[in-house]
Order: sequence, then structure tokens, then C-alpha cells
Amino acid sequence: MKKYKFDLEERLIKFSVEVILFCKTLDGSFASIHLSGQLIRSSSSAALNYGEAQSAESHKDFIHKMKVCLKELRESLVNLKILKGAELSKIIKKLDYLIGENNELIAIFVSSIKTSKIKNKHL
Repeated sequence: MKKYKFDLEERLIKFSVEVILFCKTLDGSFASIHLSGQLIRSSSSAALNYGEAQSAESHKDFIHKMKVCLKELRESLVNLKILKGAELSKIIKKLDYLIGENNELIAIFVSSIKTSKIKNKHL
């Protein structure tokens, strides 16, 4: 189980780093600056909150922190879709990759939260 947690943490960190690097490629328009700042905050927040979830004080606290991660990932996904729709990036392949990775991370968190809630009922 430890390895899985480490891998998910590393995957969240990698996603956040890739978002930061991607945002450096955007033009300097007001929309790009506004959206990229918010995207960096939400994507990095998911990674940071996951780190906090690993030290949760209770099962309820763990689920809450995991839900915060999920909310931040969903915010990041919407932001990436706005960037794509507004054609603020010329690196469509990278943007599509980030959207795909973001979707996969959301699926992992949805599943983890459901599993954790089921386990909590049996405690």
C-alpha cells in the first residue's frame, strides 16, 4: 500500500510540475495570465492536500482532505478545457495530455474516496 501512495503522490507532483511548465508556454494575454495563475494554484493544491491527507488525524479527516484534492483536480480540468476552447495554447498535444492525465487523476480520487467511505462504514 505504501508504494501506491508514493506513486500517487509522485504522479500528482509530476502533474503539477507539467502544468507549471505548460503555463510558461502561454502568451502574455490577460486571459492566459489569469487562467494560468489559477491553474497552477489548483493543480499544486491537489498535490499538497494529498500530502496532508497522508497525515490525516482521523478517517473522516482523510476523506475530507481527499475530497479537497478532488475539487482542486476538477477545477484544474475545467481550467484546461477553457484554455483549449479559447485557443490560448498552440501546444495542443501537451494540453490534450494534461486533460487526459487530469481525468485519470479524478477517476483515481473518486474511486479512492468511495472505497474509503465503504471501509469507514465497517470500522
